[in-house]
Amino acid sequence: MLLLIIIYLSFISLGLPDSLLGSAWPSMYNLLNVPLHYAGFISMIIAGGTVVSSIFSERIIRRFGTGLVTAVSVLATAAALIGFSVSHIFLVLCLCAIPLGLGAGSVDAALNNYVALHYKARHMSWLHCFWGVGASIGPIIMSAFLIHRNSWNLGYRTIGIIQFCLVLLLFISLPLWKNNKTYEISTQHNSIEFKKLFHIIGVKQALAVFFCYCSIETITGLWGSSYLVLVKNISPKIAAQWISLYYIGITLGRFISGFLTIKLNSRQMIRLGQAIIGCGIIVMVLPFGNSALVLGFFMIGLGCAPIYPSLLHETPENFGKEYSQPIMGIQMACAYIGTTIMPPIFGGLTSYTRFTIFPMFIGIVLIIKIIMVETLNKKLRQSEIP
Repeated sequence: MLLLIIIYLSFISLGLPDSLLGSAWPSMYNLLNVPLHYAGFISMIIAGGTVVSSIFSERIIRRFGTGLVTAVSVLATAAALIGFSVSHIFLVLCLCAIPLGLGAGSVDAALNNYVALHYKARHMSWLHCFWGVGASIGPIIMSAFLIHRNSWNLGYRTIGIIQFCLVLLLFISLPLWKNNKTYEISTQHNSIEFKKLFHIIGVKQALAVFFCYCSIETITGLWGSSYLVLVKNISPKIAAQWISLYYIGITLGRFISGFLTIKLNSRQMIRLGQAIIGCGIIVMVLPFGNSALVLGFFMIGLGCAPIYPSLLHETPENFGKEYSQPIMGIQMACAYIGTTIMPPIFGGLTSYTRFTIFPMFIGIVLIIKIIMVETLNKKLRQSEIP
């Protein structure tokens, strides 16, 4: 039980940095003297680092163990956030983004696979609920410093200090991981050639689903504030507060999802989440004023809530426990490829169009995701037929 609490706290640390850039960027880019869409480049570097570390996660975990990988990864993100807090040059932010991304990939894949193998679906939902706690706290802290001190640097510094406190706790808890050898040993005997993973039935469709989901989640979190500022004429400080409702929706939704999984299976949870996201997009574009915008962002977050944990938890069931760790790694990698390339694509697209395409763009990606989910389910059903 104590180890599970440590894992939950680790996911708070993963969530804390994820929402900072999107909430702070409307106040940052003018001071940095760069175009608005440059946020996509920082996001791309962060996500690129996670892709690399996710791909090599199995080897890293087998060599160093889950506990040490988790502690060192959080240490890397803490150092990167302090680097952000003292930076006033865009290139320096890009350099600090490298360890911020590398710190996330391996620990993400390791902890998700551990929970998928050893805990129930509700624990996976609550695990990612704690990610949402961190992601929700981030914009709140950032908006407080923007409103009262007019400083995004202090916002990053505060989150960095919180991360260092979590690092200390993780290093103190390392004996808990050493005493729990079951998972560490099991991962040492389940190696498979990387290219052979793609020949397993349903893997390609699963990768496409992860790509689309993380594209929706990241674009909404990164560009939501800019949409409110540029299209709806909301002040940057208020927009940072409002976008926190998106992350609160994810957090609250994952807490509720933990109970819903008692009655609904993973596929039903995924479909429910997709329907709620669609409703949120519709609410956002309806001409009901700013209150509809707040509700729309909250609903999109609420819809995102059950999808990612459900996809992760059904990985051992879909592809077998013996392949779950390497497949978990490439799923995480593909998810982060979505977060790497889609935000700058969207940002670049808005340079030629207008930010009014924001809801439509999310809607198109959602439709593609729904098609891929149903294709995956069909292939898995067919593979079960003798």
